[in-house]
Amino acid sequence: MDLPPGKLKKIQTEVKQMPCTTILVGKNASNDHSTMIARTDDGHFDVKKLIVVEPKKQPRKYKSVISHVEIELPDDPMRYTACPSVDGKEGIWAATGINAANVGMTATETITSNPRVLAADPLVTYKKAKARGEKDVPGGIGEEDIVVLVLPYIRTARQGVVRLAELLEKYGTYESNGIAFNDGDEVWWLETIGGHHWMAKKVPDDAVVVAPNQFGMDAFDLEDAFGAQKEHMCSADLRAFIAENHLDLNQNGAFNPRDVFGSHTDMDHIYNTPRAWFMGRYLAPRGHRWEGPDAEFTPESDDIPWCFVPERRVAVEDVKYLLSTHYQGTPYNPYSSQDTGKRGMYRSIGINRTGVTSVCQIRADAPEAVRGVEWICFGSTTFDALLPVYPNVAKMPKYLSDVTLDASTENFYWASRLIGALADSCYAACAQHVERYQNAVMTRGRQLLIEYDRRIAETGNAALAAEANEKLAAMAKEMSVDCLNKVLHEASVKMKNGYNRADN
Repeated sequence: MDLPPGKLKKIQTEVKQMPCTTILVGKNASNDHSTMIARTDDGHFDVKKLIVVEPKKQPRKYKSVISHVEIELPDDPMRYTACPSVDGKEGIWAATGINAANVGMTATETITSNPRVLAADPLVTYKKAKARGEKDVPGGIGEEDIVVLVLPYIRTARQGVVRLAELLEKYGTYESNGIAFNDGDEVWWLETIGGHHWMAKKVPDDAVVVAPNQFGMDAFDLEDAFGAQKEHMCSADLRAFIAENHLDLNQNGAFNPRDVFGSHTDMDHIYNTPRAWFMGRYLAPRGHRWEGPDAEFTPESDDIPWCFVPERRVAVEDVKYLLSTHYQGTPYNPYSSQDTGKRGMYRSIGINRTGVTSVCQIRADAPEAVRGVEWICFGSTTFDALLPVYPNVAKMPKYLSDVTLDASTENFYWASRLIGALADSCYAACAQHVERYQNAVMTRGRQLLIEYDRRIAETGNAALAAEANEKLAAMAKEMSVDCLNKVLHEASVKMKNGYNRADN
């Protein structure tokens, strides 16, 4: 069906506003005591790149394209990485990054709310003047803006919460979002509540958080938030806001923020909760019953925990696997050769329209100058490869940063998109090629990190990080071309117009 441009644009915008899956890893839950924050940025096939923003390139007065809000920024920004959209007509959409103080940020995870919250504290949307003499009314801040407004100015994860909270209270937001921050010691998660309210929680050091487009927090210590703020922070008037608007649905004195501020809709059970179910099943397979008539949690359960203590420590490879999954080993796998009657009924984590996926890792045992590592991949996570790079450099290799709007094999973004589009159509034939490619990039990437961590520690020469990044990018290009050759061959063999003389 052909749609008029306006209608198509509306649909694309609605799709873009319900993306992403987030995983947060506390330092004692990881294999190397690093903290990790990871997210798939699932827009509408957004063309993305990885760049470094030097302080002189950071604006001193920011204006949002979508909401038209104008914000004065401090004069002391730090260098930081970003994954902006190549086509900037709808704004920067920086998505994720690590700054010079080794603080990571990913924004945003679109989350759900409910009419009671949105009526009590409406979202702050842009209002265009309807008549001559009237003025446009700017909206609040959103996913387009948040990384640029916060990441260059924070030196700890906690400071990230404080700065973003100040901006939310002053300008408001036009969408419901979750935002993650990490430094070498802590991971913090902030969720917006209506237009101006918010709450934030430190991820337990021994836990992994799974966040699939829903208001996630299922426990919160208000006494701490209104007292010492060791592990909880929130809007100063949150208690009054809840009471005055009769938002508390909890029984017996318990306080579950998800029940108060979140949603429990039929759409959640198709789009959101199944992803939490699969990730929880992977992280704690024996601690809960996930399947069968006596299952504690099913793909459509509203009470799947916000975080889990994993039954074994989590490495970057585990994070990538989870963010690439499509319900393998279950009846819901869209690539299954068996007709289970349930194939593809739930929204996969590894989805076709992902623009960029990142894992911001802050490592405990690396030289200070290179404690941060940004693991990056483009396109559908089911088929792409995760590449590590050092963020504390003046610029990124062209293979990662020089991305065009036209398809090309000369950059990591388009090579990844091409591999995915070809391999998807003949999954069984290509799966082995893709798995070998993913493992090879991860293995060689880790080898180069080990080599350059050692060299930088021995020499104190942090400039070697740029040399390492060039080698990493060259390796990724070589292996991506090799995989592309193989999946192109498989897809060509399986074209529907194939015919041989012996077929007569």
